[in-house]
Amino acid sequence: MGSKTVPAPAVAAAQTLRVLVGRLRRKMMDATAVGDLTSAQASALARLVLNEPATASVLAGAEKVRPQSMAATVAALEKLGLVRREDDPDDGRRQLLFLTTEGRAYAQGARASRHEWLARTLAEGLTEDELAVVNEALALLGRVVEA
Repeated sequence: MGSKTVPAPAVAAAQTLRVLVGRLRRKMMDATAVGDLTSAQASALARLVLNEPATASVLAGAEKVRPQSMAATVAALEKLGLVRREDDPDDGRRQLLFLTTEGRAYAQGARASRHEWLARTLAEGLTEDELAVVNEALALLGRVVEA
């Protein structure tokens, strides 16, 4: 099976996009921190929103952290009343994690806060013409993602 050489502009764009997405994510999390959650706790809570119910080991794999680290993160979220555990009906040795009503409300508030922060930051940092260029670039990225 032969491999195609990826054009240098695509390699450069991929590198820049990957770095910027990571930086943007961290900035959004830092700028919109609600309450006293650490970034690891906020990230685990957001991951649980997408993958509920989940085990701590599944969350650890998704977050690329050690299971012991995720266990400590989950314990803190549970102590704050944002997450609850239930025995897995299919495997009594495992426990499934669920968001509590408070956890779901926290996650929704954090998501709305991040959205508002990003919209405001774009509006304040870019001209209308620059925003139009960003929207065109996003449409192109959307096309690539959907391909």
